[in-house]
Amino acid sequence: MSDSRHAHAADRRSGGSLVNTLHLRRLGIDTYQEMVVYMRSDCHICKSEGFEAQSRVEVRRGDKHIIATLNVVHHTMIALHEVGMSEAAWRALGGADGDEVQVTHPMPNQSFSFVRAKIYGRPMSADGIGAVVRDIAAGRYSDIEMSALISSCSGSRLDVAETVALTQAMVEVGQRLQWHANPVVDKHCVGGLPGNRTTLLVVPIVAACGATIPKTSSRAITSPAGTADTMETLAPVALTIDQMRRVVEQENGCIAWGGAVSLSPADDLLIRVERPLGLDSDGLMVASVLSKKIAAGSTHVVIDIPVGRTAKVRSAEAATLLCARLMAVGEALGIAVKTIVTDGTQPIGRGVGPALEAHDVLAVLQNEAAAPDDLRQRALLLAGSVLELSGKAQPGAGLALARQVLESGAAWHKFQAICEAQGGMRIPPTAAYTHVVTALHRGRVVAVDNRRLASVAKLAGAPKAAAAGLVFHTPIGSLIEVGQPCLTIHAESPGELAYARAFAEETENLISIQEA
Repeated sequence: MSDSRHAHAADRRSGGSLVNTLHLRRLGIDTYQEMVVYMRSDCHICKSEGFEAQSRVEVRRGDKHIIATLNVVHHTMIALHEVGMSEAAWRALGGADGDEVQVTHPMPNQSFSFVRAKIYGRPMSADGIGAVVRDIAAGRYSDIEMSALISSCSGSRLDVAETVALTQAMVEVGQRLQWHANPVVDKHCVGGLPGNRTTLLVVPIVAACGATIPKTSSRAITSPAGTADTMETLAPVALTIDQMRRVVEQENGCIAWGGAVSLSPADDLLIRVERPLGLDSDGLMVASVLSKKIAAGSTHVVIDIPVGRTAKVRSAEAATLLCARLMAVGEALGIAVKTIVTDGTQPIGRGVGPALEAHDVLAVLQNEAAAPDDLRQRALLLAGSVLELSGKAQPGAGLALARQVLESGAAWHKFQAICEAQGGMRIPPTAAYTHVVTALHRGRVVAVDNRRLASVAKLAGAPKAAAAGLVFHTPIGSLIEVGQPCLTIHAESPGELAYARAFAEETENLISIQEA
């Protein structure tokens, strides 16, 4: 049947009103989490509804519907009777190629008036914030509208009351886990530091002591590895809520991917837009962190805040303000928060990238003599703090208990048990290609650029290529000679190795060496 005949068939009328019917077509276009649909510019619906590129449209299939951003196609790759679907839109709407759908204008986004008011400097009420977050979670906000919200909240533009309301609203639109245990503990790092994979050490140490620690973690968005990416090289992480509950009931803890259980869906959408903008906001960060902890059922949380020139938190003053807001919002919402300010001047551990970080974790858990001691010591510090906060150790005694659990092998046994409960332990992959970047000068390492080092690992293919990344050999204070290895790049293809090598060798101050 020709396109025009399909178009006429779609132009059915019921009670005098046009039925805006098209047929689904999966295009296989990856738009990450953004829902995008594609329609011909000469499609009868585009003409009758006045749709243009970037219009927001509602697509309805039976009792399911989505709101998506329209891309207009001036090509016959899509038939007149079809609406093409990005992968995100296809997953959300469901159905099969050829299914009939109705495409219409969505209802006006009334809550955006609160965002406009915030842009002009007026505070948002709790009711206004609630309306905005509900609409974001329902998919009613475009990326442009979310960008406006993020910009209006950046810097110090959210006060404590607004941060409390935002955190609470984020919790209310997602799932919330309940546990029989009390307390339920957690540990979080605000990020910005390559390596630093302490979660995979803290969870088994704490769980081995009998505390309940259902840990949900994120995948990387702009970093070479997220905790979930690293754990996935060792065990499955995409657990359902029922699977999480079973693992925690069996082993006291888990290390799961938070995206699989939708604990704070509005925050996930905001993060997707926020990260590329590169805008920092204590209010948004606090709401993001604590909404997910509360939704996961945590009652007591230890938060690691690395501070350094190229970390996410760059000064002691900024760390003090962030700590104060975390504790104030936690208190307002009934969750005990303890913050620990740590050194963020350089990577923690040696590996940067999912599998390489996993190898560091295994070395520490197995008490290998060559295991990275900085990773070991930071994990013990954090685990000790969690044990004290949970009541499993007396004040001041947590570090010693954590060390005893690690050195006795109990943490290693617990980690293996958690992996098995999550679906079976795996051996991390190994990269096919490596290249050693050596020192051009003799001297002492005085600084490391965390962001540029992370870029090397990403150019090598991390985190998508799990074995890719780098091994960092020269921490601050190291005395090095000409030709001594500074880092080893790991890649799964020659092309990615070449990209990473060129960037590492041409970037100034990646590793700063002062003549000794």
